[in-house]
Amino acid sequence: MPPIKTVGIISKPGSEQAVQLVPQLLAWLAARDIQTRYDDQTGAYAGHTHGMPREQVPDGTQLVIVLGGDGTLLSAARAIAGREIAIFAVNLGGLGFLTAITIDELYPELERALRNEHRIAARRMLACHLVRNDKVIAEYHALNDVVLTKAALARMIDMETHVDSHFVCTYKADGLIVCTPTGSTAYSLSAGGPIIFPAVDALCITPICPHTLTNRPVLVPATSNIHVVSLSHDATFLTIDGQIGEPVQFGDKIFCRASERSVHLIRPPRMLFFDVLRAKLKWGER
Repeated sequence: MPPIKTVGIISKPGSEQAVQLVPQLLAWLAARDIQTRYDDQTGAYAGHTHGMPREQVPDGTQLVIVLGGDGTLLSAARAIAGREIAIFAVNLGGLGFLTAITIDELYPELERALRNEHRIAARRMLACHLVRNDKVIAEYHALNDVVLTKAALARMIDMETHVDSHFVCTYKADGLIVCTPTGSTAYSLSAGGPIIFPAVDALCITPICPHTLTNRPVLVPATSNIHVVSLSHDATFLTIDGQIGEPVQFGDKIFCRASERSVHLIRPPRMLFFDVLRAKLKWGER
């Protein structure tokens, strides 16, 4: 990995911790002759007005520091857009499966990163294409999941689903989740899906509150092409990582497959996957 000369910073809005942390962090980096690029929110915490749009922050950086929770990290991952830039994610509260570095660990772990002694976990993203009348009208890359769901007051929706050339079934449910192993601890887990070890090369299809109770989550190889056809006239919405998306019409097709893009997360050397599960899900507590 090249020496770190420029660092990007992306911050969660409305964080009291970031108000104190950001000026200290900028001073710490400046004392080490490291240049910084940061988003508008980080600039506001620092008392500056020269932040930039989040999508521009990674340009020319060798490391991006994310201050917030998993939602901030998901947004940062899309801004990095598959470039070989490591993400240093600091948890500023909340559950935080992906933001495993605590505030207390921030500077010791940053020192380790500057010496290129850090451990990096590569997480594959999920590519999604929305096709209408045989034209691709939207393309997305998700770190966690792609979700097709009914709107607020709609009835259950029908979704014809295929894996490669094989018809799976027509789900009648509140929605359908296609997730990566990284996303298996997010919405899919709440909907009854399995926890997938990050190194397992698979995708998971999880129905949300299916009408047929025997419709259970299905794991498929990461090489699979998942094809969903919306057969509902009721209001339906496609959501990427729970943050962006758009309405879906009757007959629209959603294609999902493992992306060529990966996100590179810096992980604390002391904390492995099952350590995170025990800490975040309170496994083994009495």
